[in-house]
Amino acid sequence: MTLKVMTFNVLFGGQERFDAILALLARVRPDVLVLQECLWWETGDRLNQVAAALGLPADASHIHLGTSRPRGSGRRYHVALASRRPLRSVQIHNDPRQIGHCLVQCQFDAGDPVTLFGTHYDAHNEDARLVEARYLCDLLDPITFREGLYLLAGDLNSLSRKDPYPANLAELLLQAETNKYGHPPRFSVLDTLESFGWLDTLYHRQQPTEWVTARRQNNGVVIDYRTDYVLASPRMAERLVSAEVVNVGEASDHHAVIATFREG
Repeated sequence: MTLKVMTFNVLFGGQERFDAILALLARVRPDVLVLQECLWWETGDRLNQVAAALGLPADASHIHLGTSRPRGSGRRYHVALASRRPLRSVQIHNDPRQIGHCLVQCQFDAGDPVTLFGTHYDAHNEDARLVEARYLCDLLDPITFREGLYLLAGDLNSLSRKDPYPANLAELLLQAETNKYGHPPRFSVLDTLESFGWLDTLYHRQQPTEWVTARRQNNGVVIDYRTDYVLASPRMAERLVSAEVVNVGEASDHHAVIATFREG
């Protein structure tokens, strides 16, 4: 038995692309799904449709909308969860002093209890995201973390040193007038998480054939990024079978990331 975990930013609630999103989910059929940018999903209709596409009961044990704090515009970039395994002990972290959008914490069984954190880090700057990374680490006892089964899945809006960015990335960011990653670009969030013990599933077993989850063009400058991750605790990473970036076509401006694990 395996456990397929998927993270996917649906872009601004899905809106006119929602049929394509549902078709993608029905094709991939993850066991655990974390969705970001679930704007205007408060009525439950869209999350219920996600459950139907995955063949899940549309109840609180299998789907959950993590309410994001509002931005200055009033918009709420919610984080949604869907799981074939019943969800337990769901907690929502969205204190604006600590969290950019929302951090959803829950547990489910995959042979043994697994603790999942689904999230969407702040898009504005690395300092704000670093607060979120440190907040997550502070939630965890280091020894319990090393000995337990933990997953972090989401759009972290952060760069990893593992990815093959060009040597002139700093110059490209200046030309593109992209400021969110810093000048020069910073890798503080992933450095902090990895120093705590989180392992990047995309690189844990082998070099990926595809790594880009977001291609952006500004001022005529095209830059490939990876900002979407499935990270695992050391014991969870021992169960890793594979990890990959899944091209979603026109369903979003982010590609999905999927990590598959053996069940205990």
